[in-house]
Amino acid sequence: MSAGAGRQDGTDRPRPAGYRHLARAVLYREYLIFVRYPANAIGGLIASVFFFGLLFYGGRAIAGQALTDSIEGIIVGYFLWSLSVGAYSSIANDIGSEVQWGTLERHVMSPFGFAPVALLKGLAKIVRSFVTSSVLLAVMLLITGRSLELNVLTIVVVATLSIVSVLGLGLAAGGVTVLYKRVGNWLNLLQFGFIVLISAPAFDLGWLRFFPLAQGSALLQRTMIHDVRLWEFPAVDLAILLGVAVGYVALGYAIFQYATRRARRLGVLGDY
Repeated sequence: MSAGAGRQDGTDRPRPAGYRHLARAVLYREYLIFVRYPANAIGGLIASVFFFGLLFYGGRAIAGQALTDSIEGIIVGYFLWSLSVGAYSSIANDIGSEVQWGTLERHVMSPFGFAPVALLKGLAKIVRSFVTSSVLLAVMLLITGRSLELNVLTIVVVATLSIVSVLGLGLAAGGVTVLYKRVGNWLNLLQFGFIVLISAPAFDLGWLRFFPLAQGSALLQRTMIHDVRLWEFPAVDLAILLGVAVGYVALGYAIFQYATRRARRLGVLGDY
């Protein structure tokens, strides 16, 4: 009787999960992937260090003093590029893997909705990218023997807003992946476009400041090289950085929703 009474008054009923539980589960999943497959994570870090070594030592042999004079900007740019690639590829690559594994339907049937789950998984990847890119930054400074101004608050805020705009591109790419499945070559090609956007501060930004990464790269260069703090930036510059981040996330979210709805109508959501 007591057990039955417990069921009737609802004390034994499971409590509905909220977005806080979803965020915790997604972060814990990312942690498990990191610790259970450390060889893959370490391999990616070693590859990034290797390519930076080629850039630094090869460039110094060819360009000499010209590269040495601009090495701080190259370090900051490479740091931001590693963050942006992790944020961009996280959603598209993860969705592509889910399609191949046959587990995509679990995301679709989630009570939270497919898009919120994908967005939170992308944010979890950003947290992981910050960890690995911070290690990469330390190694780059050790290799070059240079030092940068590391104001943690300013760097975290500016870098986060910079790569949030790239996360919006990742959402759009994830939607395209749901529709067409294998588009990895096109998605990888776009990553090289990030180099152009990150290099934009070397030229006159102009209208490029309204593209992902360009404005964030300019502000990150100023804070890490010239020690400009967050509250010292002009309000217009910060407003553009925030507006670009919000705008591209909203656009990417809308494209993701449209693509997944179309995939459902066409009956190709779980096909591979």
